[in-house]
Amino acid sequence: MNGNNQLFERRFAAVPASVANATPVFAAKALNSEVWDAEGNRYVDFAAGIATLNVGHCHPRVIAAVERQLTCFTHTAFQVMPYENYIALAERLNAIAPFSARAQTVLFTTGAEAVENAVKIARTATDRAGIISFTEGFHGRTSLTSTLTGKIEPYKSRRTPGLPNVFHVPFPSEARGVTVEDSLRALDFVFAASIHPSNVAAIILEPVQGEGGVNVAPRALLTALRALCDAHGILLIADEVQTGFARTGRMFAIEHSGVEPDLVTVAKSLAGGFPLSGVIGRADLFAALSPGTLGGTYGGSPIGCAAALAVLDVIEEEGLVARASVIGDRLRGRIEGWGRRNDLLPISPPRGLGAMVGFDILARRGSSETDPAMAKTVCQRALDQKLVVLNCGQRGESIRILAPLTASDAIMDEGMESLEAALSAAL
Repeated sequence: MNGNNQLFERRFAAVPASVANATPVFAAKALNSEVWDAEGNRYVDFAAGIATLNVGHCHPRVIAAVERQLTCFTHTAFQVMPYENYIALAERLNAIAPFSARAQTVLFTTGAEAVENAVKIARTATDRAGIISFTEGFHGRTSLTSTLTGKIEPYKSRRTPGLPNVFHVPFPSEARGVTVEDSLRALDFVFAASIHPSNVAAIILEPVQGEGGVNVAPRALLTALRALCDAHGILLIADEVQTGFARTGRMFAIEHSGVEPDLVTVAKSLAGGFPLSGVIGRADLFAALSPGTLGGTYGGSPIGCAAALAVLDVIEEEGLVARASVIGDRLRGRIEGWGRRNDLLPISPPRGLGAMVGFDILARRGSSETDPAMAKTVCQRALDQKLVVLNCGQRGESIRILAPLTASDAIMDEGMESLEAALSAAL
């Protein structure tokens, strides 16, 4: 087997550089919260496939469910010859939908596909075109979802304009001095200058921004958006692709606020590493779409559905919603301690919900100015310590921790020791 360097040479010859890699090592084997590379080196995984592995790598319940499905059939296309586990998964998701209205679910393959279809559903159901999203939000890399994304680099080509009828407002940020009132005032400006609210189909946001820097949507913002949507017939879309399935200490992050959305996009940890996504929505909204409007060749793959049903069982039986809160408390306590030390890089206080935690690397102690280049260095130093962790944020200034919720206390402590060493080594 080739080593990491040889594989990277082949990778750059065969795959365009526009598909980025966060690390220069190649995975060969993984189990729960540990990964071994092509040279046999072991790493603690605090990335979890970008929050895709809440139940860990290769959970035995998930693997067993997939193996059972493989002995039956791998594909028919649900639109051609449907199968029971698609229906069973939709029933499970409808039962846990974070809103009180009767729910229905349609399944797809990727998070971006779920977001695209949520927008399609909203536009059809309201007969309106306008969509409002937030700065620092991330919704995907397709033409529509990159337009919705509130961050230019590296997701939007300098020479390719975004699609029409999408408008951005600033996301509240204490670090940037943007309050909830500022965000709502900016929204009023959009309504006054760019699009009348009667032409807006939906407002979309992540209850906790992931790629944007682990920024939690304030309850006051979500409450105000719900009231505004109700007043103008606008739909509220919660993009839970990264935040869903116990990551934040609730099944869905928006449940922390008590605000009910109209549509919810899901993917990532839904199927424990197998490609599957969906839109959970009010049943009356789907009634506006005619048969054949939604779907996709691989949408709701029987393999993915089998995995997802097992994932939901694991979350319930292993108490991963509560476990996320325990992990989060341990992480925040450790990070707060780092912030009081002078022998480590200066960092901001931690933020996030549950086990979705992040913090900024600061340019100097006592300042709110961040250091994106140093955040990248910290991730590199962490990899030297055999820890996989990612940076994020508007300029890449934040460190985010997305460890599997099945990680043991010992593994979490090992990973945090490595991250502390990285903060020291980069000083």
